[in-house]
Amino acid sequence: MSALTPQARVAVIGAGAMGAGIAQVAAQAGHPVWLLDSRPEAAAQAIAGIDRQLARRVSSGKFDPQAHLTTMARLQAAESLAQLADSQLIIEAIAENLEAKRELFRQLEGVCSERCILASNTSSLSITRIAAGLQHPERLLGLHFFNPAPVMPLVEVVSGLASDRQLAQCLYDTALNWGKKPVHTRSTPGFIVNRVARPFYAESLRLLQEGAGDCATLDALLREAGGFAMGAFELTDLIGHDVNYAVTRSVFDAYYGDRRFQPSLIQQELVDAGHLGRKSGQGFHAYAEGAERQAPAELHSALRVEQCVVEGDLGVAHGLLHRLREAGVRLVERDGPGLLRVGDAVLAVSDGRLACQRARDQGLSNLILLDLAHDYASAGRLAISCCASTSPLARDQAVALLQRAGLKVSQLSDSPGLLVLRTVAMLANEAADALLHGVASAADIDLAMRAGVNYPDGPLAWADRLGLAKVVEVLQNLQAAYGEERYRTSLLLRRRLAEGRTLHD
Repeated sequence: MSALTPQARVAVIGAGAMGAGIAQVAAQAGHPVWLLDSRPEAAAQAIAGIDRQLARRVSSGKFDPQAHLTTMARLQAAESLAQLADSQLIIEAIAENLEAKRELFRQLEGVCSERCILASNTSSLSITRIAAGLQHPERLLGLHFFNPAPVMPLVEVVSGLASDRQLAQCLYDTALNWGKKPVHTRSTPGFIVNRVARPFYAESLRLLQEGAGDCATLDALLREAGGFAMGAFELTDLIGHDVNYAVTRSVFDAYYGDRRFQPSLIQQELVDAGHLGRKSGQGFHAYAEGAERQAPAELHSALRVEQCVVEGDLGVAHGLLHRLREAGVRLVERDGPGLLRVGDAVLAVSDGRLACQRARDQGLSNLILLDLAHDYASAGRLAISCCASTSPLARDQAVALLQRAGLKVSQLSDSPGLLVLRTVAMLANEAADALLHGVASAADIDLAMRAGVNYPDGPLAWADRLGLAKVVEVLQNLQAAYGEERYRTSLLLRRRLAEGRTLHD
């Protein structure tokens, strides 16, 4: 079954921000669209809002005036379910309430033809459970857009236990025609994005709770070293802590309390206080008018470094050497375990161990650990951590070296895996488990995380680039440091490493 033709009528039920956005997407793609809401005049008001938004884009030269007129001509407010009878696709975008959704689809079965595809925009509820009890559960699927729907490219096409594969492909192809980046996923808790993304928030929250760094510094490191569009605290402030915390709780409960998804007491306290982020004016950061944004912590050195010793292969951090050469630092290269030496300082990329543990294990004095960067050749900031025994002079020498490479340096307390490394390792671990469990293909998991939450790399591709041996080593060291099942290594990572294969093989 191919994509719906532009002549096929689409109906959207629920005229909130998401429903209105989906209706706009379908209308811009050429479909006649009904928009229905249980609140009087809500659908008409939503259409008027779309009109104003597109008019602003026309006036700024970002949207074609004729496309504005034709899009609005395709949008109509419906007053009853009966008016949707001629629809070929009906997308539900009402509140996240299982019984309300099930009752709506039961009513729709009595209104629309058997050829009509039914879709739910749910972000967390089971498509299998929503479809249970329908006369034709095979024609119900998930079509999960991301907010704002006209802007965000990702659409998760979600198949429940009874969902027809041909209909899933039809929705996939239709979303492609709408200019979206669709992915196929099974109906499991969180689908792809809301499951795989949990560690992105969780690791920053844990480091904050442990006092490893402040919100501004941790956010800056994820952006400027990790290459993420936003830090975890900025992003949860934008999403809203009530929403983000509820999703975390939902996934945690759905997986029977699996500690990988354990919610944060810090975030719960924000919700309890009504500090929901941007929409309330206060979250991890302050958003009230005139509020000053805290600057990330940064170390500075007045020393001038002219030379350092490179012992062995630095692996993923080889881009740092190019920056040092470009800055005029003389590099003395010799065999070794992958270290940099400058003055009294010994620098090494973290492997997930505490700095104090690694210094004792390897007999290293004045050890300074470097965090992961998405690209060491272009990163703007890098985290370091030190042993308690590391001298102030050695730390100063290490900072001076990194400054010569053009890096801002932020120190975290001695924490396993620092920030970016542990976050990426845990994202890869969760993505590997999703792949192992058949939630989606490796390509679709990576695409979902890039297109849905703007990650610089898909977590599986990132793990392949780091090397599965490195990822497994980091996870094992995290688990050893914390003694928690939360950091257990995915069976698929272990298997692919033993087979000498990548996650995309």
